[in-house]
Amino acid sequence: MGNKHLTPDYIFESSWEVCNKVGGIYTVLSSRAKTLQDRMQDRIIFIGPDFWKEKESPYFKEDKSLFADWQWGAKEMGLLVRVGRWTVPGEPIAILVDFQPYFKQKNDIYAWLWEHYQVDSLHAYGDYDEASMFSYAAALVVESFYKHYLDEQKKVVYHANEWMCGLGALYINNKLPQIGTVFTTHATSIGRSIAGNQKPLYDYLFAYNGDQMAGELNMESKHSIEKQTAFYVDCFTTVSDITARECVELLDKPVDVVLPNGFDNSFVPKGATFTKKRKAARRRLLDVANALLGEKLDDDTLIVSTSGRYEFRNKGIDVFVEAMNRLLRDKDLKKKVLAFIEVPGWVGEPRKDLQERLAGPKTFTEPLEVPQVTHWLHNMSHDNVLSMMKYYDMHNRKDEQVKVIFLPCYLDGTDGIVNMTYYDVVLGNDLCVYPSYYEPWGYTPLEAVAFKVPCITTDLAGFGLWANGVFGHYGELEDGVKVIHRTDYNYSEVADAIKDAVASFSAMTAKEVEACRKKADALSKKALWSEFIKYYDEAYDIALRKAEERKQVKS
Repeated sequence: MGNKHLTPDYIFESSWEVCNKVGGIYTVLSSRAKTLQDRMQDRIIFIGPDFWKEKESPYFKEDKSLFADWQWGAKEMGLLVRVGRWTVPGEPIAILVDFQPYFKQKNDIYAWLWEHYQVDSLHAYGDYDEASMFSYAAALVVESFYKHYLDEQKKVVYHANEWMCGLGALYINNKLPQIGTVFTTHATSIGRSIAGNQKPLYDYLFAYNGDQMAGELNMESKHSIEKQTAFYVDCFTTVSDITARECVELLDKPVDVVLPNGFDNSFVPKGATFTKKRKAARRRLLDVANALLGEKLDDDTLIVSTSGRYEFRNKGIDVFVEAMNRLLRDKDLKKKVLAFIEVPGWVGEPRKDLQERLAGPKTFTEPLEVPQVTHWLHNMSHDNVLSMMKYYDMHNRKDEQVKVIFLPCYLDGTDGIVNMTYYDVVLGNDLCVYPSYYEPWGYTPLEAVAFKVPCITTDLAGFGLWANGVFGHYGELEDGVKVIHRTDYNYSEVADAIKDAVASFSAMTAKEVEACRKKADALSKKALWSEFIKYYDEAYDIALRKAEERKQVKS
């Protein structure tokens, strides 16, 4: 390989989460966008699904003047696109495509996929069809745009994220071989499924056969598209060393490059604004607790939280509740603890009784009924968090040092109770806990440390492994991130380690806490996109070199 990287003139990147905030991939793409946009200047184009019929995406601003001549031609061909800006830092160009028209060609598309790439779509159900039709439509967008504006003199990369965009990557591979293709799996579909089905993933990883497990777990089609895409693209990537091992064992394909997930901290407030926002977040969380619990908690209270997707075991929500329950009886705890579980559940509505209390200026001395939850849920009696708290008789009684509150909704600023965004809330914490069992990377701990909040994570999270690598040892709270060793079977030890860490943090002096916060902040700076984008450059280089080879063979 030459010394100098080949660099793309154009990058097209597709994902189900472009202008569509669903999970961690939204954060990956939206936070990386500014770094690429600064460099590429509107030659990085994101492609996402357009299902915003009734209401507009809050993350997209249409601009009919962008590529106006192509837009017109695309519509003539029956390609229903809207072009505009993704309203994230850098405001890159985004093309949203309506994929509904392709459902009527579904069988033909799947037949083509089988004939050319042996992808088994026979067992498809649920979101497989929807994702595949979007992926196909996204590839048609690239093909149409390429033919309108570009030619073989231009170095072009198509980057597909997750199995949902695999079909499009294979289409480009077949129809436009002069384009270099990159595929990133953010978590193998089969690995996530094994973990989510309560099976031990890590001790037996070497023994699992991905194809066999796909049959057993009813995942054949997703696994098939993911595996074949991994084999046929020019550059196959994932987000951490831990998931790279999964790829080798479950997809039978080693990755070409690991692309760790970076962060853009341009929106982290500075100086006096940070202090003001931190005070406001703490005041709001303590007010909510007072209204719910009927107890005045002062500012010396240790505010702790966990957050993320509602994957009860995978995200370690179960072990967090377990740890808080054990903390109730811990003699070393020096402060009161207010623990929030900020995980979107099947939320019904914000509690009217809580809203009424929060609307008035009073403080309260009597708790509301069910003082463990801020919003009513559709399935109160079947909710995992509430059931576990009930099982452990955790009812937030007055005499208890640890109070646990379930905040079961997206913190978008309009939840009806806290009414602050997640980033405005997270900086109010003293400590964040993310004891994941299955976590390819782990944005939540990275976000916490970017807001100077020390956190606890595990070495089964890509971020935890990365942090250990930076420290040169297992992270401790004094490093800003405590990394707990987690296995398939040491749930109880993990719960104890969390309990002990919170207790020891409660005993720290203000000076020691400040030192932890500085270390957390310093670590987050090492995970900025400006540090991590070099891995993408390597992936683009690999893909473009393979495309160049194909061009030479052709000529």
